[in-house]
Amino acid sequence: DIIVGIAKISEAQKKIESLSTEVNSLQSVLTDKKSRGIFGEVQLNSILKSIFGEKKDLYDLQYSFKSGVIADAIVKAPEPLGIIAIDSKFPMENYTKMIEDGSRVSEFKQNIKKHINDISQKYIIKGTTADMAILFLPAEAIFAEINAYHEELIEYGRKRGVWIASPTTLMALLTTITAIVRDIKTQEQAKKIQEELQKLSTNFKLYKKRWDNLSKHIEIVNKDVKEISISTDKITNEFEKIERVEFDESKALKG
Repeated sequence: DIIVGIAKISEAQKKIESLSTEVNSLQSVLTDKKSRGIFGEVQLNSILKSIFGEKKDLYDLQYSFKSGVIADAIVKAPEPLGIIAIDSKFPMENYTKMIEDGSRVSEFKQNIKKHINDISQKYIIKGTTADMAILFLPAEAIFAEINAYHEELIEYGRKRGVWIASPTTLMALLTTITAIVRDIKTQEQAKKIQEELQKLSTNFKLYKKRWDNLSKHIEIVNKDVKEISISTDKITNEFEKIERVEFDESKALKG
């Protein structure tokens, strides 16, 4: 078991090292903060569109709050969550310095904590947003580094309502939200169908009551019609008798 555990740790370290190489290769392209910011926002937008599609009923980009702050994106999660702000951060400089010089770990950690504090203060607004926000790291390597070696940063973020997410974990989170929304909509549709059935049941009961009343009236009318028909037959017979009597009497007189 120990050998297996060591093998897994070694494999994980190799993956992190390969991811580190990925980020370092990006450094030549993303040479300044503005370029990195654009890269993070484009990747975030791409993920949101891949999960939710072009319809923006579940998310919005560059969302402005009444306080004046602008989030890179928000997700309109169902209650009791509500609006979840997402802010993209790409702390590549401090990450690269830490990789090159292990003594600069504290600078990297302080950088991440600052991002967490800023997001918590700006994007967790009582009565407006959910009691959580997301710090989006557009590089899997940085996220893997934090999860593997700096779990205290994950806990630090959670205490302040900030969840750290990579492209992969953000997609998983958004997919979960999509499933919840779909389930809620299904429940709402089922509820509407049930309400309509109840209305139909009520209307049918009223219809049955009115039909029963009409049937009673029809029975009464039928009975009256039969009685009138009997009376008519009797009167007709009487008239016929009278006519016959008159006819017989006139015949007798002639004789």
